[in-house]
Amino acid sequence: MRGTLREAVSSVGSREPAVGLFVDGPNVLRSEFDVALDDVRAAAEARGFEVCVTSGDVDVKLAVDATAAVDDLDTLAIASRDTDFKPVLEHAARRGLATLAIAPGSHGRSDALRNAAHEAVTLE
Repeated sequence: MRGTLREAVSSVGSREPAVGLFVDGPNVLRSEFDVALDDVRAAAEARGFEVCVTSGDVDVKLAVDATAAVDDLDTLAIASRDTDFKPVLEHAARRGLATLAIAPGSHGRSDALRNAAHEAVTLE
């Protein structure tokens, strides 16, 4: 199912949903998006997001943090092209959360993530 992020999140219910958005930066910010990582980091921090920068892959930290946050959320959104996050989406769904897979461009889409999530959107 393809739609916008706003449509997917707004379909959760009438109250303000608690949404956890976890962005796998190295697997999202590629050449198809002409942005500088420092600009994205500054913009995210200015809006209250926690930005985690590591020297290696962020997959493990992101997966652990997303799994730990499940009890406090209504919706779990993962922005990545990495299939390593499929078990995280499946765990959240088993716990009753709505899940959303955000793909960074059509040729960066992970069908495994898309199929594991209740909703999927593609950034273009």
